[in-house]
Amino acid sequence: MATHLDLEEQEQLDQLKAFWKQYGNLITWALTIVLAGFAAWNGWNWWQREQAVKAAAMFDELQKAADAGDAAKTAGIFNDLKERFGGTSFAQQGGLLTARVQFDKGAPDAAAAALTWVADNAAETEYRSVARLRLAGVLADQKKYDEALKQLDAASAKEFEALVADRRGDILAAQGKTEDAKAAYKKAWDTMDPAVQYRRLIDAKLTALGAAPPAETAKTGTAAAADGAAK
Repeated sequence: MATHLDLEEQEQLDQLKAFWKQYGNLITWALTIVLAGFAAWNGWNWWQREQAVKAAAMFDELQKAADAGDAAKTAGIFNDLKERFGGTSFAQQGGLLTARVQFDKGAPDAAAAALTWVADNAAETEYRSVARLRLAGVLADQKKYDEALKQLDAASAKEFEALVADRRGDILAAQGKTEDAKAAYKKAWDTMDPAVQYRRLIDAKLTALGAAPPAETAKTGTAAAADGAAK
């Protein structure tokens, strides 16, 4: 019996050796790939965390420069931020902040360049839409109305639909296209949450163009806005 078991065990061992000889390298390579992938995943997560920490520190410096009104320093830090950490949300926020400072300091072209970078490179639709909305305003101030409207056409985030329509109305009104402006403002009025006080400004724009919302609707919107403000 013992001899039979020994022979059976030897046969199994021989089969295992044959199997390993045939498939051993394949199994080893497969395990190596899996382990390497796991290591790479951990390394990628670590790298991402490191990138975020460094980008956050750089953004903090940018914000300090912006708060001080130093447009040149703000722009310099933003250039470094987008080159080194362009894929982070800090770079996108930095672009929006840099554009604001540059615009306030009378450099609309530089502001437009920063906003264009965000609009073209931001990963999130919301950041791209905010950048295009602000860029449209900068272009409109420069009377580049057609370019401004194109930016609004590309601002697709649902959350900003009302503001995009309102900005479109401003541009169309500046072009003397009164009926188109009314339609845009009406869309902004219909789309915007009645609790948002800004809706009252849209009401005023429509009224100025002779297209005031119905009195009952306007009253309801104003009351809701006041209630929202009180809360």
